[in-house]
Amino acid sequence: MPQEVPIRYIQPVFRPPSEAQSLILPVTNGCSWNRCTYCEMYTAPQKKFAVRDEQEMLDAITRSGALYGNQVQRVFLGDGDAMALSTRRLMTLLTAIKAQLPAVRRISSYCLPRNVRSKTIQELTELRQAGLTLAYIGAESGDDQVLQKVNKGETFESTREALEKLGAAGISRSVMLLNGLGGRVLSREHAAHSARLANLTQPEFLATLVVSFPQGEERFRKAFPEWEPLDPHGLFCETEQLLQALELRRTVFRSDHASNWLVLKGNLGAEKERLLREVRQAIDAPHSAPLRPAWQRGL
Repeated sequence: MPQEVPIRYIQPVFRPPSEAQSLILPVTNGCSWNRCTYCEMYTAPQKKFAVRDEQEMLDAITRSGALYGNQVQRVFLGDGDAMALSTRRLMTLLTAIKAQLPAVRRISSYCLPRNVRSKTIQELTELRQAGLTLAYIGAESGDDQVLQKVNKGETFESTREALEKLGAAGISRSVMLLNGLGGRVLSREHAAHSARLANLTQPEFLATLVVSFPQGEERFRKAFPEWEPLDPHGLFCETEQLLQALELRRTVFRSDHASNWLVLKGNLGAEKERLLREVRQAIDAPHSAPLRPAWQRGL
């Protein structure tokens, strides 16, 4: 007999790469914004945004505790936007996780900057004390032109304010940037202002992904018709510019997502020079650099 699945999932389910071993607990369906033209994650009809029923989630937590006991150490709150929930509802769910899954050491979620605005630092601190210790923020870019072109619904300032508020509450921040999002025309601005955003907020984690369109570019190009994709050389040059401009003290840096041609891992700023050497090798001598084969970059 197959083992009971204690949680009702609506496919497809997405989570950050670092949450591969986590229990995925979808407290919303889809994303409350869901208008970014580069994002294909929640475009299916069944992924229309909705907040999950609170009692259903509490029952799912109870069943997960009964089935998995002390085996679960990490929980990821899905889908795309757990922070859209009220502080009261989040606290109720976090309290239940702590009671039913006592071995859990980390609870995390995606987080739109817009949903941090309605929460005070005190509320965010209470959420962190209840177990929500890591937020994944898809900043994508620090350049306002790029953000407007891709209909992100955020600005440099709105993202900065959210990151600073989360940091003040003691919630670790994992910031994601999209390499190539500005195309050829805005590549330099994209890299420069993204670095400025990171420098001002000093996130605990910073990752770069390469913008890609498995379902086609039509929707993206409607709002950004002048966009031209960067080839691998252009992507590496943009990454070099970003890294060169970063002034981070203790940030863990990763570009190991499946979309990346060049895998980079290190701490900024201790390993900044090594990371720059690896990028420059890819720029100057790509045939000798450890690039990921194209067939491995499928999403």
